[in-house]
Amino acid sequence: MTKKIQQWQKSGWGKPHAFSHETVVSLSSSILRSQSFLESSRKMEQSRSCRVLPPFTCYAFCRLLSSLCLILLNSRRANAYQNYTVGDSLGWYDRLQVPQVNYQKWVSGKNFSLGDFLIFNTDKGHTVVQTYNVTTYKRCNYNDAETDDTIEWSAGAPKFSKEKVSIAVPLLKQGMTYFFSGNNDGRQCRHGQHFKINVTHGQGLPESLKHQAEAPAPAAPEKGGVVPGEAVPSVPSSFSNPVQAGSVEASSAAGESLARMLRKQQQRGWRFHLGLSLVGILLLVHG
Repeated sequence: MTKKIQQWQKSGWGKPHAFSHETVVSLSSSILRSQSFLESSRKMEQSRSCRVLPPFTCYAFCRLLSSLCLILLNSRRANAYQNYTVGDSLGWYDRLQVPQVNYQKWVSGKNFSLGDFLIFNTDKGHTVVQTYNVTTYKRCNYNDAETDDTIEWSAGAPKFSKEKVSIAVPLLKQGMTYFFSGNNDGRQCRHGQHFKINVTHGQGLPESLKHQAEAPAPAAPEKGGVVPGEAVPSVPSSFSNPVQAGSVEASSAAGESLARMLRKQQQRGWRFHLGLSLVGILLLVHG
């Protein structure tokens, strides 16, 4: 084996080939020409891609398109009816039961409009009183309230029951609206179970709620019970539109199919608005 290696070294196989100066210069020139060609090709491709919009760079066009998409997204969100779950995951309780609740803080930053729903997740030991009378609100007592400015919403007899309920309250009147729990002679209200909101006009009431706004308020029930024959509307918290009157129960399958239908409609609307935006930009540039 040693002899074979020595023979290869003598014949020149055991060492790398040395390049001449002319070969190095030729290779360097070829590499530089290749780099120059690639750079010019890249610039031509960039200019070709931006040739449609001469006054704008590709970056500026992308920024403009992104801004238009954000404007469309915000306008759709602003115009949609909303469901607000009061207290979010904490639900609707007084501080004696849930010490960390702060419903006025929960209200902060939210925009409430006609046709929106407030969803109160609570139990039958707590009630929901809605009033337009600030004096009734401050007293935490609705016994002497007028029937046309105060409503008690309840899903059942509230006497110390821990049965879970969900109460949906539509916003039917513009202006200041007050909510509190009327149970235990106002004790729950005085322990933090209250808040006030300002309801704006927004896009107005949908047809399904207009007859409720025009109808007189139901009479206040005795001892915190429900009004006989008075149906309490209920909607799932994931639903993005108000329910029709009398729709007290809805199956989960129906809710999911409705959500899928709404998503399809939103996707079609997005394609339409995006197409209009692109056409408008091209007309402005070439005009």
